[in-house]
Amino acid sequence: MRTISPWRLSLFVLSISLFGIDVVNQAHGAEDWQLRLRSRIEAPKLPGRTAIIETPAAWKPSETAIIVCDMWDLHHCLNAVRRGEELSPTMDRVLKTARDQGALIIHAPSSCMDAYANHPARNHALTTPRSKSLPKEIGTWCYKIPSEEKGTYPIDQSDGGEDDDLAEHKAWAEKLAGMGRNPKAPWKSQTKALTIVDNDYISDNGEEIWSILEDRQIKNVVLLGVHLNMCVLGRPFGLRQMAKNGRNVVLMRDMTDTMYNPKASPYVSHFTGTDLIVEHVEKYVCPSITSDQILGGTPFRFKDDKRPNLALIIADDEYRTEVSLPDFAHQNLLKDYAISYILSPVGQRDNLPGVNMLKNADLMFVSARRRVLPQEQVDALHAFVASGKPVIGIRTASHAFAPRSKDAVPAGRAAWFDFDGEVLGGHYTNHYPENGPKVVVTATVTPEGKDHPILKGVDGSKIQGHGSLYKVSPIAKTAHALLQGSIPDHPSEPIAWTNAPASKGRVFYTSLGYIDDFTQPEFTQMLRNAIDWALAK
Repeated sequence: MRTISPWRLSLFVLSISLFGIDVVNQAHGAEDWQLRLRSRIEAPKLPGRTAIIETPAAWKPSETAIIVCDMWDLHHCLNAVRRGEELSPTMDRVLKTARDQGALIIHAPSSCMDAYANHPARNHALTTPRSKSLPKEIGTWCYKIPSEEKGTYPIDQSDGGEDDDLAEHKAWAEKLAGMGRNPKAPWKSQTKALTIVDNDYISDNGEEIWSILEDRQIKNVVLLGVHLNMCVLGRPFGLRQMAKNGRNVVLMRDMTDTMYNPKASPYVSHFTGTDLIVEHVEKYVCPSITSDQILGGTPFRFKDDKRPNLALIIADDEYRTEVSLPDFAHQNLLKDYAISYILSPVGQRDNLPGVNMLKNADLMFVSARRRVLPQEQVDALHAFVASGKPVIGIRTASHAFAPRSKDAVPAGRAAWFDFDGEVLGGHYTNHYPENGPKVVVTATVTPEGKDHPILKGVDGSKIQGHGSLYKVSPIAKTAHALLQGSIPDHPSEPIAWTNAPASKGRVFYTSLGYIDDFTQPEFTQMLRNAIDWALAK
């Protein structure tokens, strides 16, 4: 985990509210950006484990700078050029919106200052008084900060990360040479797809940029651009230097790309490689946000990213799925799937502001407990189910959006009491006593489960439930039990089943999901199989 700076210490203190301590509302006015800063922190009371959290933050645009890193006009990697061209329209919208709302825009196309010798935005940088308190080495590249020593860098980029087809790359290099460009470093300016106005700043110098931030009394910094695993992290104005020197900095994770070749370790898709670097940043460097938090809508996604998109709703304050599910996803899903996390921000128990991501999701995975949400968020859940797309629920998903009584729904909030029966096909009423810490739920495969794809390669008899056994009988007539669970002196209950709801989407539910359940290979294999089955893979 990263070393906690004073600002990150405050972030960590805020994160504790996830486990029962209230947070003071940070909103300061309607003009503030209401952001959700996603981090991966050491989980309280679980040493060595990582929790994923979103911390709400109200940032005044007038106190915020956006640094555009190395969005060059050309690149030696043709695929990098293509992805940059695809990023640029949305990125320009981000910059225009932020600029119009008072944010400072700093364009930082490294090694391209000659192209802007007489530009007013370049002159702004040159005439900014040099700070008298420049951090040590702020003018140099930063390859690693102390917090990163605790982790393992997730990808091999020793080959430079080019992922071009070899023949296409050769032709591209020849074309660059014919243009009078150096095929290994062809950039001359920032891409013209990004608008630069006279009141912006242009600089690729760490000392200049730091001085600009101080001169303009900037408190918050957003980094976007390319390439995350190289320039965005390492430049003198990059994430590492900003974080190391105490700046309030975030990565805009959907407005970036990596230089990663899938033929190198860990042998995953280019886009999974980017996701792995984002994880690394969130663990060891700084939090991240997405462009939709400024623009509205949904986060940007590359058109060639064909991975099915799984939306994991994590809003459970009892079974620690903010720890277990990201770990499960990292170990079992990232190679084949894109993962979107829909979280309740710290201190906002009954809120899922990222639920708009369901619009682009292929599967909804629910781990939530008794949340009453704004009506538009419940409407988004209904719309996803009605679309016929698959749903998976674990443990408290049976009462994910249902308080204990209808009288417990506050004004302005909505519940979905019938989510269990209508969608999951369950009938949760309560749970049996724990019967002591050494008693576990033992599983038996049902006749219907014996040859089901969800249990392929799974020895169901090895699965144990480490939490209480849920009372769910009778399950719906449209549901088919795969596993039956038992504890001493009580009737057995279904603990894993499929359902065929009216929406026609494939549904799987298991009442297992205690944090220790995820230590069982048989359980995690069942979950992975269920996802594959739900998406008909």
